[in-house]
Amino acid sequence: MRVIVVGGGVVGTMHAWQAVQRGHEVVQIEREAEARGASLRNFGQIWVSGRAGGEEIDTALRARELWERIGAEVPGLGFRANGSLTPVRTDREHAVAEAALARPDAAARGYELVTAEEARQINPALRGAFEAALWCERDAAVEPRTAQLHLREALQATGRYTFLPGREVREVTGPAAVRDDHGDVHRGDAVVLATGAWLSGLVRELVPDLPVRRVRLQMMQTAPLGERLTTSVADADSFRYYPAYKSPALDALNAGQDQAPTAAAHKMQLLMVQRRDGGLTIGDTHEYEHPFAFDTLEDPYEHLTGVVEGFLGRPLPRIQRRWAGVYAQCTDTTRVVHRQQVADGVWLVTGPGGRGMTCSPAIAETTANELGW
Repeated sequence: MRVIVVGGGVVGTMHAWQAVQRGHEVVQIEREAEARGASLRNFGQIWVSGRAGGEEIDTALRARELWERIGAEVPGLGFRANGSLTPVRTDREHAVAEAALARPDAAARGYELVTAEEARQINPALRGAFEAALWCERDAAVEPRTAQLHLREALQATGRYTFLPGREVREVTGPAAVRDDHGDVHRGDAVVLATGAWLSGLVRELVPDLPVRRVRLQMMQTAPLGERLTTSVADADSFRYYPAYKSPALDALNAGQDQAPTAAAHKMQLLMVQRRDGGLTIGDTHEYEHPFAFDTLEDPYEHLTGVVEGFLGRPLPRIQRRWAGVYAQCTDTTRVVHRQQVADGVWLVTGPGGRGMTCSPAIAETTANELGW
């Protein structure tokens, strides 16, 4: 079988991986010289802890297995089973963490409520003030800026994979066939459009009423911390945004403990992961209303800096990079992804939201199974 994958981000690349692993030939087409969207502008988290129950957690847990397996084959991914800690500081936050432990799938997620002293044994860099922490053993991380590069190197080594950058696919020309802006037609047995947040052009023509929206976020990265941050770190505001934490205790938190004004205005939470070079990737904000601003705002960065310094008990290293990113999210946020046949032999796979990095291996596996690859 010959599979054409349109989109060079992590979802597209994982579809290419699945096809090649199953013995097929793959041509992957990317409109930029390299993928430059949400697949690079994220934390690199394999984030199991906050996922909703049912299909979403099943997908995330399967993806976690696949990431570990692929990481063993492709060491350049930088896969590490680092887990995550969410420190809590108030009784209401503590109650939300306790409620999470009562979930029927808490053990599968690796949930454990630990004391502040136990949290510091897990992650000695957390020297700041907090009362306890929710530990999630199943969370993990990879290096988002380089993951696709290393995956492609492994794919190319098979001799059954071709990467064509700098080409925008403009038209479906027939069954499982597309034409790019160089005038070349690419024919196969299946075409997967994994175009991420690029929802205009061909995607809009094929699905004018696509039930997917775009979400913008701001993030930053520091110089090396000078010590190891052994886990990913979130703050209790993340309880408000992740469906796994829905409970009467969360209702009480939302009713009785306001977010800081800046965090509320920008729909913020702290997520933080250390990169291989020792720097910290820190975010994030959520913006849903179009058109998005073209600039980044400083107040959210100042808020995040204060939260991180409170947990670390020390000043942050110098900020080296700030950026904004946009990802695609199903308007029905209970759906893991929007997967739809849009033409003869052509499937669109988009809208995983902030779950793209986490769930992409399992999303691609499901596509491959459903299409009979």
